[in-house]
Amino acid sequence: MKRSMKRQTALIAYSFIAPNFIGFAIFTLIPLAFALFLSFLNWDGANPIQIAGLDNFIRLFTDPIFWRAMSNTILYTIGVVPLTLICALFLAVLLNQKLKGRNFFRTVSFFPYVASLVAVAAVWNFIFSPTFGPVNNLLSSLFNIPVESLPRWAADRFWAIPTVIFFTVWKNMGYYMVIYLAALQGVNVELYEAANLDGTNAWQRFIHVTIPQIAPTTFFILMMLIISSFKVYDIFVNIFAGADNQLTNTTRVLVYQIYNTAFRSLEYGYASAMSMILFIMVVGITLVQFRLEKKIG
Repeated sequence: MKRSMKRQTALIAYSFIAPNFIGFAIFTLIPLAFALFLSFLNWDGANPIQIAGLDNFIRLFTDPIFWRAMSNTILYTIGVVPLTLICALFLAVLLNQKLKGRNFFRTVSFFPYVASLVAVAAVWNFIFSPTFGPVNNLLSSLFNIPVESLPRWAADRFWAIPTVIFFTVWKNMGYYMVIYLAALQGVNVELYEAANLDGTNAWQRFIHVTIPQIAPTTFFILMMLIISSFKVYDIFVNIFAGADNQLTNTTRVLVYQIYNTAFRSLEYGYASAMSMILFIMVVGITLVQFRLEKKIG
């Protein structure tokens, strides 16, 4: 009787898990296994499959376009992650105070995240247009900068990566602000009262009370930011769609290079090898973060 009850309970539990697991298996696990298998092959989707062994992975080490895409991705990640963390935390702390209209400002801060990326990128490109954009017009009028000396933003090799970093931070910081707001509202008020009695100022309370209390949230946001930064694709495509360079080596990131290799060059095996390298990097960074979080915790 007890065994049948346990089996029934287990079946009910598995029935709840099954839909999610089936979806994960079909759309993630099986494609991942197929990509791993394909990374050791040469195939263009039409001709017979050829065994490549480790040739695709060896080719990566001598491919300058791959390494340029890798460096651009790392540069983008280094810029996006700390800036988004700082801006999101600053907004959360500010809008956690009892301010007039704070709900309105919370909504305004969150709106770019839920807005259509295509529409927001089009508006952004208009605002930062090197010829008739209001940002360059404002810079020219305020600081008397000659037109030829103004930044060309997304159309300039030097400003291209910073432009997309600023855009990403602006678009996503509202989402992480909401997560920080939830964490801040869960901080024990008694700790602030005890720190107040010790004569600490607002900055000391923030450093010694707030930061340690929201450390798990910061770890979660940090992990999500790094993973999303390494997988970035759509933002670059939309921002640089109308630029002069149109995703040349200056603005080529790793996921775009994988897409370009697979669906334009039709080198599915080589593209799968790139995706495996990206997968290993993301898993490795995640494991390191978990190790650090355990040590810090």
